[in-house]
Parts: sequence; structure tokens; C-alpha cells
Amino acid sequence: MQDRVRAAARDRRLALGLTQSDLATRSGVPLATLKVFEQKGKISLAGLLALADALDAIAGFGTLFPAVEATRLDDLDKPTTRQRARTRRSS
Repeated sequence: MQDRVRAAARDRRLALGLTQSDLATRSGVPLATLKVFEQKGKISLAGLLALADALDAIAGFGTLFPAVEATRLDDLDKPTTRQRARTRRSS
């Protein structure tokens, strides 16, 4: 998947007629970081989001982790978010 994302980002950059330097400037991602990403697929999440935004491809991230839907009636009673229990400190 990492290689597919890397290749898709590079292909989109080329299809939009952007050089690596253009995309680095547009996204705020350092040119060296962009080069490493396009060659090896390694980048921080913040960098990837900045590149996706600059390539007008950020919308796909909105569906990356869809909510889990209830499959049984018992699941409807479960809380949808987990909270940490507070711990009491002894004085």
C-alpha cells in the first residue's frame, strides 16, 4: 500500500504538470522530504496530508477510518467512544 500511495502521488503530480520543486513550494514540504517520499514512500503523516492537500486529493482521507456500524442489537448499547478511567491519587 505504501508503494501504491507513493506512486499515485507522483503520478498525480506529473499529471498536474508540477515539478518536485513546484509541489514542495505549494505544499510547504521540503524538497528533500518530497524526493525521499517519491523514491521510498517514507514521509510523516503531516507531510503526506500537506502533499495531498496541494495535489487536491485530501478528500480521500476523510473516509480512511470509517466508523464501525453496529451489527447486533447489543452493540447499540455500547458507548461509541472510550474514555480513560480517572485514577485517584492518595495524599
